[in-house]
Amino acid sequence: MEAQEMVALQPRAGKEFVETPFVKGIVTRVLHYLKAGFPVHFRGISGTGKTTLALRVAELLGRPVLMVHGDEQLTTIDLVGAETGYHVKKLRDNFISSVLKIEEETSKRWVDNRLTVAVEKGYTLIYDEFTRSRPEANNILLSVLQEGILDLPLNRDGEQTGYLKVHPEFRAIFTSNPEEYAGVHRSQDALRDRMVTLDLEPLDEETECAITRNKSGLPREAATKIVKIVRHLRKHGQYEFAPTIRGCIMIAKTVNEYGKEVRLDTSDPLFSKICFDILTSETSRIGSKTTSTKVREVVKKAIESYCGNGNR
Repeated sequence: MEAQEMVALQPRAGKEFVETPFVKGIVTRVLHYLKAGFPVHFRGISGTGKTTLALRVAELLGRPVLMVHGDEQLTTIDLVGAETGYHVKKLRDNFISSVLKIEEETSKRWVDNRLTVAVEKGYTLIYDEFTRSRPEANNILLSVLQEGILDLPLNRDGEQTGYLKVHPEFRAIFTSNPEEYAGVHRSQDALRDRMVTLDLEPLDEETECAITRNKSGLPREAATKIVKIVRHLRKHGQYEFAPTIRGCIMIAKTVNEYGKEVRLDTSDPLFSKICFDILTSETSRIGSKTTSTKVREVVKKAIESYCGNGNR
């Protein structure tokens, strides 16, 4: 594969994307950091919209996007590239059919991977959950982000200098989850120092209501009730993991799927069960039941407070 054959994304915000003043404020700041030459790091728990924000920012930059997903097995080769190529030719003798000649030919050539392509062409690189990769795999990023140079082997298509200058339009956006405990590595301080980190807290109520409504198709009043229940649980603190907008969306989509069978009212046990199922699973580790009872009690009181006087 030649470098120019690599397919880049052209991110576009869909009709479901919500840009309230809260979201717009984050996006505007990030765009200024990036245009000033600083890579940006979105740090937040699962469900805070890190990747969605990264794609939105990349769209506004107006450049093609290449994505890398952090992984324990990812190496520097997966970021930069490597030599590849092996050719086998079989030739059957026209005069003696039983004779099969086999010729083996090794013709190696360099194949660029995503980081090299983005650096050379000035694309936007989104490195999703980069702390899931081993620190030694990410060492190659240090010179890219600080000195504007990508170190390369001398055998890259006759490369003589051993490095590639970073294109002036190259930009990098990173995401990570600080609460992940499995398959996550501590990043190098040197890498952290080279980026602007934004800690993504839960969205404001206006934004959560708008996203829940857009993602589920529920009326405003119904979406607002669901958001208030989730925010009540989040504020109460009886959980292992804080509930996020993802919980709001899951409840709202399920309710919308049921249609008129579900009423957002304390008299409807089905709505309570949906909230219990989704919120207890979102707020506790797999295999853990230590917080389920407390979560149910808090959610039950929240439903009584916000859904006691009216149907969906």
